[in-house]
Amino acid sequence: MTSPLPFRGGVGGGEVAHEMARIDPRLGSFATTMRNAPTPFESRLWRALSGSKLSGLKFRRQSVIDSVIVDFFCPALGLAIEVDGRTHDSDRDARRDEALMEKGIQVLRFSNEQIAGRLDAVLRVIADEAVRRPQRWPGRPSPGPSPEGEGGI
Repeated sequence: MTSPLPFRGGVGGGEVAHEMARIDPRLGSFATTMRNAPTPFESRLWRALSGSKLSGLKFRRQSVIDSVIVDFFCPALGLAIEVDGRTHDSDRDARRDEALMEKGIQVLRFSNEQIAGRLDAVLRVIADEAVRRPQRWPGRPSPGPSPEGEGGI
């Protein structure tokens, strides 16, 4: 089955022991600034993800992982979500995704246009990927099924 939306990124093996250990203070400060001034597209996606609204998944905003800040991160699954505007550099993004993949973190990327015009489909892709991801901490409940509805965009 193909996903209803294209996304870039890869699936990596292994686990991240403590991705939040010893955050560079400059990155932490920058992440806080970004949390306080999200783009309209990040805000829209956050409203759908916050409070474990999507399949009971807990996401963080502007999460620092080593030397990378990801827009949204579900630590229980090692699932990062990136919202890409027109200024994103695809080569740089590919290098960042590869570094995260080596730590066992799956990156899903969505464009501003996808968030604006097809949010339900974006949420389906995220929920479907969450079901496929192994729990990083056994013994915790796994995510529920993806939201109702299938179909194209």
